[in-house]
Amino acid sequence: MEAWKEGELYQSHELTISPYDHGFLYGLGFFETFRTYNGKVFLWEEHWGRLSRALADFRITMPYDKEVILAAVDELTTANNGEDGYFRLNISAGVHDIGLQPTSYEKPTVILFRKALHTLPRGMEKSAVWLETARNSPESAIRHKSHHYANNVQARFEITSLASLEGIFLTAEGFVAEGITSNVFWVKEGKLFTPSLDTGILAGVTRDWLIKNSPFVVEVGLFAREVLEEADEVFITNAVQEIVPIKNIEEKYFLGSEGPVYAALHEAYVTCIQKEGAER
Repeated sequence: MEAWKEGELYQSHELTISPYDHGFLYGLGFFETFRTYNGKVFLWEEHWGRLSRALADFRITMPYDKEVILAAVDELTTANNGEDGYFRLNISAGVHDIGLQPTSYEKPTVILFRKALHTLPRGMEKSAVWLETARNSPESAIRHKSHHYANNVQARFEITSLASLEGIFLTAEGFVAEGITSNVFWVKEGKLFTPSLDTGILAGVTRDWLIKNSPFVVEVGLFAREVLEEADEVFITNAVQEIVPIKNIEEKYFLGSEGPVYAALHEAYVTCIQKEGAER
């Protein structure tokens, strides 16, 4: 089984959604992507909180509580022989007539997708390139993880394979922003740096965990491309791939998996995963 919808499990070809859903008509929808470890979702409260803030911002009522969704994760895991998976919880605004009439969305379409988990071995390095596509500005005061993904898709056209390569956005003003599917960090002389949310980047769950739990000083701000290129270490983060070392951005090379700050942070992250799994 590959998806859960309204309490039932489905194969992908069985799923349907109305063409009058405003997620289809106007791109109004939000999602969270996460993976399981031994059947448990890591940092679930943080994922749920970010999603809830997005739904509230656009007046979408979530018809299920977080326990129902966790139970759906368990159902899909059991239906797939207990194997850990890659999950996408998708809330599309729901069915309304053509036009922007609604003042709120009370009956969204909620689907939990699952697919096989294909991740890089921990410590495997990636290369990166600077994208020609500029990072666009968010649709509201902050960037939500929304269906408005054309900017990312346009950037993805520049990359041959996200499995071994990441593209890094700059803002229209020339500040370092984020990767196509990741947040970006770098290290200079033992100090950690990452772009501010003022650049319009997504407040990544793994990014937030790292900022809050890093034993190293973290500076969040607006940085030119040249600042990152002078780094000793560079790595990217997301909930599925965890923390991935970058060995080079085009002709600029870094310590990659040999970076001591990267190694310490990834070890702490894995320890937290193991600890949370043991406590559930």
